[in-house]
Amino acid sequence: MCINVIKGGVTAAKGYMAAGAEAGIKYKNRKDMALVYTKEPAVCAGTFTTNVVKAAPVKWDMDIVYGGECVHAVVLNSGIANACTGSEGMELNEWIAAEVANALDIKTRQVLTASTGVIGMQINKEPVRRGVALLKDGLSEDIAAGTLAAEAIMTTDTVSKEAAATVMIGDKQVTVGGMSKGSGMIHPNMATMLSVATTDALIGKELLQKLTSEIVADTFNMISVDRDTSTNDTFLVLANGAAGNAEIKEGTKECEDFKEALKYVAESLAKTMAADGEGATKLFETKVINARTKESAKVLAKSVITSNLVKTAVYGSDANWGRILCALGYSGEEFDPEVVDLTIESAAGSLKLVANGKATDYSEEFATKILSESAVTAICDMKCGDASAQAWGCDLTYDYVKINGDYRS
Repeated sequence: MCINVIKGGVTAAKGYMAAGAEAGIKYKNRKDMALVYTKEPAVCAGTFTTNVVKAAPVKWDMDIVYGGECVHAVVLNSGIANACTGSEGMELNEWIAAEVANALDIKTRQVLTASTGVIGMQINKEPVRRGVALLKDGLSEDIAAGTLAAEAIMTTDTVSKEAAATVMIGDKQVTVGGMSKGSGMIHPNMATMLSVATTDALIGKELLQKLTSEIVADTFNMISVDRDTSTNDTFLVLANGAAGNAEIKEGTKECEDFKEALKYVAESLAKTMAADGEGATKLFETKVINARTKESAKVLAKSVITSNLVKTAVYGSDANWGRILCALGYSGEEFDPEVVDLTIESAAGSLKLVANGKATDYSEEFATKILSESAVTAICDMKCGDASAQAWGCDLTYDYVKINGDYRS
């Protein structure tokens, strides 16, 4: 591995500042606004929700990112999603961008926005105005400032989510850092989340967008908590060139090395979100190997991690392997169930449950021990090709229902 994993998040890369603040948008005495800022203009790539119902900030960001404009800032809020809020919500979103732009002496369309929280509520201006002032005053390049920003976008998340790595591009060290939030309404096809990644790499916008889209397909789009795709999914990648490297070009070793660093950050954030699913007690990973094609492997893996019956079995530490075969079978992909092997593994060990479509003489006691760990993997050997894929989910618990039964209150 050519990358070096380091501590930090959105302020790990050169030239970035961040802040988190208690604005009081919906709740009192908790951080609910975050700001990421680069003094130097940054090219920006992004991917967004596939939901037909798109929140106001998603529409705003898509217009700017896909329009090719450079940006200086991303402002995010938690508590209220600014989704299904009509023209008033769109006007409010632009007003928020303008407030940040005025505070930082930049242009309104150099500010990207992101919101998460309850759908259908309008955001009041006064808390936002207060929050912007606090964010401006709190901006810092410290690693701790990035953590404050990550904490400010949490909703039902139980932990803040950050990742960072460095890679050598020529004789220059390039850094990629990121933060995300996501715990509920998590499902493939741009997994439900807000995420911002920052890098000091010098790279063109078109190439950055291509790499971002490719990475999302194998990371954020391979996680699920509850089969619900949100209205607000947003992943933004900013590159300000502050590392001073020669511009990264497609088809080069430098491009592959940079992609590895960006993928590490995205995959780390994705796995952390899956593990922090609402009410979850375990990270559940499915590896599909020896499938016909990569796309087939991805479909099969996601079918397993999204199965409620599989997820409840994982919660109960029950080696009910029939549920896994069942989920593979209704995925829509063709395979021979009489040659499939199923193996489970965790920190407690590894155990083959099924060989050639039939149960092995495995120990139920050992299987339960394996499934009782906080991270569990199911390996599905399809024996029909040489393609593989990974997907990440979590168990389904009583607490998921409790959390979502009164989410608005």
